[in-house]
Order: sequence, then structure tokens, then C-alpha cells
Amino acid sequence: MTKQDRLLAKAADHYEPGETAVASVTGTYVTRLMGSETVRQGVLVATDRRVVFYGKKLGGYDLESFPYPNITSFEQGRNMLGHHVTFFAAGNAVHMKWIKDLKDMEAFTRTVKAAMTAAAARTAAPPAPPAPPAQPDVVDQLRRLGELRDSGIVTPEEFEAKKAELLGRL
Repeated sequence: MTKQDRLLAKAADHYEPGETAVASVTGTYVTRLMGSETVRQGVLVATDRRVVFYGKKLGGYDLESFPYPNITSFEQGRNMLGHHVTFFAAGNAVHMKWIKDLKDMEAFTRTVKAAMTAAAARTAAPPAPPAPPAQPDVVDQLRRLGELRDSGIVTPEEFEAKKAELLGRL
């Protein structure tokens, strides 16, 4: 069993019921140990629900979970030592470097981007319903209608019929 397989198996112990891994990358992450920086092997797993980071350490492990709707951004790049990726969510970040397998990295980033896009589409506010057509204020219409009656353009009977219609709209 390879180191990546062992890390994936350990990470799977922390999945939610029914959660499945879709893509993963193995690399090295930087962490602090007694005030100094140290590097550890770890795995980033893109599941059907979130990104899970699992890193083995002496006598334990580090585990972080990034649900797709909570991921605000991620950075990726490449240098002479391999690829690197950093995830940011709610003030939290995880950085993995020295990722060697290009195919794994491409599948992983493709999976995460698609899941982030789908999560954003689900959480986007629905479009506002169209505004009802603007109707003149009933009181203004009654006032204008009264002026037409007073000037003799509209008969008192026509005024009363239209007034009843306008008041019925309220």
C-alpha cells in the first residue's frame, strides 16, 4: 500500500455517512511545531460535499474540512519542486506544496472548481420577481376625475361609475 493510499484510507475514516472521494492530491504541508515551521505529508481530498485535508503527524493527525459553499477562494501554481494549492474559507487556510502528480492535480482542481460553481449556483439568490406595472395613485385619479366633472367634461353619473371602479381596486 502506497503512502497516498494509507493517507486516503485514514482521511476516509472522517467522512460523513455516504460521502465519497472524487479526486485527491498528496503533497507536503507546512505547520508549526513548538514555535518552528515543520513539514508533514498530507492529502487533500475533493469529496462529493467538501475538501478534506488530512495530515499524519507523530501520535495523531491534522484534519480540516472545507465545505464547497464556504470556500472563498483557492490558489494554485507550480514551481521547480512541483505544484502547490492553498484553500481559504472563513478565515481559515491550508497550503499544500510539492505535489508531484500533474494528472492528480488537474483532476483535483477540475473537481473542486466544478463543485464550487455548483455550490455558488445553489446558494445564489433567486431573481427578484418582476415589479408590478406602475399604476397611478387612486386618490390622484379621483382628484383628476373630479376636476373633469367640475369642468363639465365628465357627467356626474360617469364620475360616480368611475369612482366606484377606482375604489374597488383598493
